[in-house]
Amino acid sequence: MADFHGVFPYLVSPVDPDGKIRTEVLGRLCDDLIKSGVHGLTPLGSTGEFAYLNNAQRAAVVQATIEAAKGRVPVVAGVASTSTLDAVAQAKACEKLGADGILAILEAYFPLGDAQVESYFRAIADAVDIPVVIYTNPQFQRSDLTLDCIARLSAHPRIQYIKDASTNTGRLLSIMNRCGDAIRVFSASAHIPAAVMLIGGVGWMAGPACIIPRQSVELYDLCKARRWDEALALQRRLWRVNEAFARYNLAACIKAGLAIQGYDVGDPIAPQAALTADERKAVEAVLREIG
Repeated sequence: MADFHGVFPYLVSPVDPDGKIRTEVLGRLCDDLIKSGVHGLTPLGSTGEFAYLNNAQRAAVVQATIEAAKGRVPVVAGVASTSTLDAVAQAKACEKLGADGILAILEAYFPLGDAQVESYFRAIADAVDIPVVIYTNPQFQRSDLTLDCIARLSAHPRIQYIKDASTNTGRLLSIMNRCGDAIRVFSASAHIPAAVMLIGGVGWMAGPACIIPRQSVELYDLCKARRWDEALALQRRLWRVNEAFARYNLAACIKAGLAIQGYDVGDPIAPQAALTADERKAVEAVLREIG
């Protein structure tokens, strides 16, 4: 089993107006991120607009990422569905393509109880032979993972990580206290990564790392070296990106930032809107300040 740690950018999904994945753009972005020192790549996270893509598009994004990575860093592919059967099929397909891990996401239309939520994630983990990161984002998902559910899932041999985007850092500490070494915690952009590292996190999976990869890796290295004064000084400077990320549409913000940096990733998928000219200027100002 792979050991996942460090900075895993949530990749955007560059899509033409006609729905075709811009694989060359995605490949160049992946290559540049790896050269910047990131520790892994995560296609089809929230920033990857998984909810707006069909299965063929999702598979194209995952395949392009794996081909670009060339085994240099692990690729943890997002799997999301309202249907357990469909999620299992996606997970198997990602493993067959060569993904090193699965980021398991539950979409829900009708409310679900703990037993049904648990069965969804367990079915994904049962279907593959690679590590699974369970992902919870209560802001966008109808059904959250409770602490009891997380604790039970952590006993599964392939469910080794969780990315929690609840904004509640105390909840992360509760997960660590309850589960111990059975499950390791990744920060989201909704948390302060340095703070999560301080309490025992193993890294962060987040969209902002797409546009500030070098600085994100530097922050991780400072945290690992326990140089907390320097880490917190850098974290304060980088937090402006997280603030912008929270203020605007997720994909629109990161896609605008990448476009400013020379990546033709296109607009967010309709009916989402691209950033306005003023919003784009605000993102550009943040990037210019951070360097």
